[in-house]
Amino acid sequence: MNLPLLLLAVYSAVVVALGFWNARLVRGSSDFFVAGRSLGPGLVFTSMIAANIGAGATVGVAGLAYRDGLSAWWWSGSAGLGSLVLAFWVGPRLWRLARDRGFVTTGDFLESRYGSTVRAVVTGLIWLGSLSILAAQLLAGATILNVIAGVPRWAGSLIGGAIMTAYFAAGGLLGSARVNTLQFAVMLLGFAVAVPGVVAAAGGASALGTAAGLPEGFGSILHSSGPGSGWTLLLLVGPAFIVSPGLIQKSYGAASERALRLGVSWNAVALMAFTFAPVLLGMSARVLEPGITDANAVLPQVLTHHLTPWLGAIALAAIFSTEVDTCDAVLFMLSTSLSQDLYKRHLNPGATDRQLLTVARGAAVAGGAAGVVFSIYLPTVVEGLSIFYSLLGVTLLVPVVGGLFIARAGSREALASIAGGIVAWLAVRFWLRGLSPWMDPTFVGLLAAALAFGVTLAMPRAQKSARLAG
Repeated sequence: MNLPLLLLAVYSAVVVALGFWNARLVRGSSDFFVAGRSLGPGLVFTSMIAANIGAGATVGVAGLAYRDGLSAWWWSGSAGLGSLVLAFWVGPRLWRLARDRGFVTTGDFLESRYGSTVRAVVTGLIWLGSLSILAAQLLAGATILNVIAGVPRWAGSLIGGAIMTAYFAAGGLLGSARVNTLQFAVMLLGFAVAVPGVVAAAGGASALGTAAGLPEGFGSILHSSGPGSGWTLLLLVGPAFIVSPGLIQKSYGAASERALRLGVSWNAVALMAFTFAPVLLGMSARVLEPGITDANAVLPQVLTHHLTPWLGAIALAAIFSTEVDTCDAVLFMLSTSLSQDLYKRHLNPGATDRQLLTVARGAAVAGGAAGVVFSIYLPTVVEGLSIFYSLLGVTLLVPVVGGLFIARAGSREALASIAGGIVAWLAVRFWLRGLSPWMDPTFVGLLAAALAFGVTLAMPRAQKSARLAG
């Protein structure tokens, strides 16, 4: 009997059943999109942490730690630091606007602040980026099924996609927030049993930075070999967790500013503490099995080979749980954006509440299917997430923060910032990166976005209009 596979099957059935049971609580689109703005600190916390601890924070971080060592902490550590900014500076301002003006998506804020053109541009970019992060989660889940049962990638992606689409489409944010509580408990249990056992098998924590054959800087949290390694991950990951549409929309569901601050800040602290678990597992894998070539397989392989069958099964169920619960956060972002930013805004402004809810659920199913297709061709988890985080940072950070804190900023500043950030990011990522190994596409894109925003803001209005017309 394949014990891990059996446990995953039982767990998945429970999650789907719980999602459909919670569907009875969804009486309208407000419940689906923002949970009726009723989430207390605890549900805000579990909803956020479930969204943030997914493929990147587990499978991806373990793969980075296998390559770089302790400095892989910066992947989720940076997410925690970005979440603190969301909790205390950006989130409360957006929440007040959402409460007073009925916002349910980040696109609602962008249109209110800058106009429909900015909303349309950002929405299109976010759809593309969201598919990359959804595919990364499904790829991680498929890798687990492949390691424990030899399930092909396409079949594993299809299974994971079906599970998360079923329970999210039924219950939306209100239902998934409750399912996330179960998933969070399973995740904690799995890592609690996995880390001590694997680290002990590797010779103890002291051996993880000193064993023979480890690369230089493997035991240093401050090590970096260039962009995408160590502390440079702060530039890639941090901004995305300040302005992620999915996280902003989850914060809209808070019952009060206090609930938002507490829930999101608890999530930030938990992220920074939790990330040591997959880091230690990845470092242990480097000591125990130095020949692993697939970064996606590091975590499931070390759990399968170096724990007892029961402990390994529990740990793998926890990892699978993290991938599925992060998928629902991405589906949330896609379904709300497609139904609100596209359908209601442009196709059917007079849509009834029932029509909007139907479209949102249909959009979740379509997004899940597209994510499955994309995951079949994605090389690694980290690559898919990096595309998403970079795109979020260079397009949204400056317009959102500028719109909240600079009263004079308008649509021209926002569009200039988005164009400058995207062009610079693409130029460095595909053409100029070879000029220096330390040239980071995300940092250059953020800098270009801020400069474009500032220069456009500083131009006199008449001169600005004349240049744009010319």
